[in-house]
Amino acid sequence: MEKKTFKRTLVTTALPYANGPVHIGHLAGVYVPADIYVRYLRLKGEDVVFIGGSDEHGVPITIKAMKESVTPQDIVDRYHTIIKESMAGLGISFDIYGRTTSETHRKTASEFFRKLYDKGEFIEQTSQQFYDEQADQWLADRYIMGTCPHCGNERAYGDQCEQCGRDLSATDLINPHSTITGNAPLLRETKHWYMPLDKWEPRLREWILKGHKEWKPNVYGQCKSWLDGGLQPRAVTRDLNWGIPVPVEGADGKVLYVWFDAPIGYISNTIDLLPDTWEKYWKDPESRIIHFIGKDNIVFHCLIFPAMLMAEGSYQLPDNVPANEFLNLEGDKISTSRNWAVWLHEYLEDFPGKQDVLRYVLTANAPETKDNDFTWRDFQARNNNELVAILGNFVNRAMVLTHKYFEGVIPAAGEWTDYDRQTMAEFHDVKATLGQNIETFHFREALKDAMSLARIGNKYLADTEPWKLAKTDMERVKTIMNLSLQIAANLAIAFEPFLPFSTEKLRTMLGMSEVRWDKLGTTDILAAGHTIQQPVLLFEKIPDDVIDAQIARLERIKQENILNNFRPKAVAEPCTFDDFTKLDIRVGTVMECEKVKKADKLLKFRIDDGMGGRTIVSGIAKWYQPEELVGRQVCFIANFPPRTLKGIESQGMILSAEDADGRLVVIGPTGPVRPGVQVG
Repeated sequence: MEKKTFKRTLVTTALPYANGPVHIGHLAGVYVPADIYVRYLRLKGEDVVFIGGSDEHGVPITIKAMKESVTPQDIVDRYHTIIKESMAGLGISFDIYGRTTSETHRKTASEFFRKLYDKGEFIEQTSQQFYDEQADQWLADRYIMGTCPHCGNERAYGDQCEQCGRDLSATDLINPHSTITGNAPLLRETKHWYMPLDKWEPRLREWILKGHKEWKPNVYGQCKSWLDGGLQPRAVTRDLNWGIPVPVEGADGKVLYVWFDAPIGYISNTIDLLPDTWEKYWKDPESRIIHFIGKDNIVFHCLIFPAMLMAEGSYQLPDNVPANEFLNLEGDKISTSRNWAVWLHEYLEDFPGKQDVLRYVLTANAPETKDNDFTWRDFQARNNNELVAILGNFVNRAMVLTHKYFEGVIPAAGEWTDYDRQTMAEFHDVKATLGQNIETFHFREALKDAMSLARIGNKYLADTEPWKLAKTDMERVKTIMNLSLQIAANLAIAFEPFLPFSTEKLRTMLGMSEVRWDKLGTTDILAAGHTIQQPVLLFEKIPDDVIDAQIARLERIKQENILNNFRPKAVAEPCTFDDFTKLDIRVGTVMECEKVKKADKLLKFRIDDGMGGRTIVSGIAKWYQPEELVGRQVCFIANFPPRTLKGIESQGMILSAEDADGRLVVIGPTGPVRPGVQVG
């Protein structure tokens, strides 16, 4: 089938919740790939509009406001500003970064809902929901906490248990209570409006499963799974005091559900940007719409929002939804609640002038088809071994040699050799692949293509050795340096979508007057006789101590989380002093210690107990090496009846305490004690 061409492109990015700053997971999943794509289209001279903004309604924002004893508006004003400024700091080149608390959005979302309501596209249903009598308000799922029925976590929320990851309904919880007052909530009936997604299921199935087989496998597969499972009506309103009021009589105290409200933000932000021409981007068949999102938003952007647009009737459906998977941090899932993240605004403060390093690493590690991992060591290695040693090295060598031999004036090229022609043929081959990879949303591969162009340049200089030829054949050196500088200019074009700050610096040094994609692969970008500036390094090595500091910060956060989450076990049933005295606890010295064969958890001790010695088997091998226990004094229960473990008779029990992180710590005296002394 022939690929359809479009006159213009509208690119949107998922609206981040304005209840906190953005982190590297958001950037790798959504914003950096979207910016690469938009910058590429701009280089090609295409008509493209880039829409972003904050999602400022929903329960997470009200919870944040309650914790800080401020209003939801205070929260969204603060974080909208932080997010907007940090995005700009990283070079995410939105044409507009709007917000869903704007008057334009309130009007647009209300009118959208009302049009569907007047067309009879909603159904009304009554259901039972939790209500807090003392707080006199309905409880959203995140305002309800209880015991998870699956894993026993006593702090599970009404929508999900963060310990075992299971999705929940508030009514699934054991002993639910309101997070506002701590009281047990009551179930009450309430009326809401629902979007009958099942009505649109046949059309969605036709549109996606037959019409968009080119979508990324993770997106297509998730859509197919939802469709095969059968779509159900979904509420579009909530009982909440923060949001856009439902524009229907008798709907007091109800607002538009955030998943209905937020995607309309793409439309309202476009209206704010282009009040007179916005419709041609949303309603003209010659326009294409592309949503960049994370995998947790696939159902909303591929099924629910399109169903809303189908019901409304005048909008175009998205042409593609290139969703990414999740990015982990140092092998662990990024968590805003646990502060386990690299926050963008903090990165920009800690690494001034290194925006492109983060953009490069996040693109190289982009979770395009599966979850991926960010580590600080990899961040350092990619900067030092790729940006510095390959890209930066070539540019610097080419410019330094030009200043050395020609005082910074670009020499005219003479006749090309076969090797010159072969080098530029390789360049042309990579250009075609590079563009194709960007257009099909394979940004990791596209970045490799761009870096391969720098590798070609390095190899060309290394093979031609102009510093040797300068002694015998300066005419040949002129050709080599002209071609090397043309390659450097090509790199300023190829890397522009990925590394905008560095390529701007490079273009300034080279004195490039224009940057167009169609010039990539050509050798007449820089005119002979033109003087280039003195070179400055595009990138610098990042030393170990800088990375060590970031790793140490994460380790502190991990330990804080362990301590914050540690809750002592409930005190056991009362016992008498007589019960306690039945235990004969003594001090012994570890004479020998070894691992028990075919038992990963067990250590075998030979204890000097002051009474001729005894053998004790203990399950602490996970936390101790045998040699570090030899010579230590430990407390043990001497009057436990012997029992056999892995064929070894154990004559007692070594006492240990469980630390906050689950580690078992052997208990012993703080100073030397004679073996066999009783504890009591």
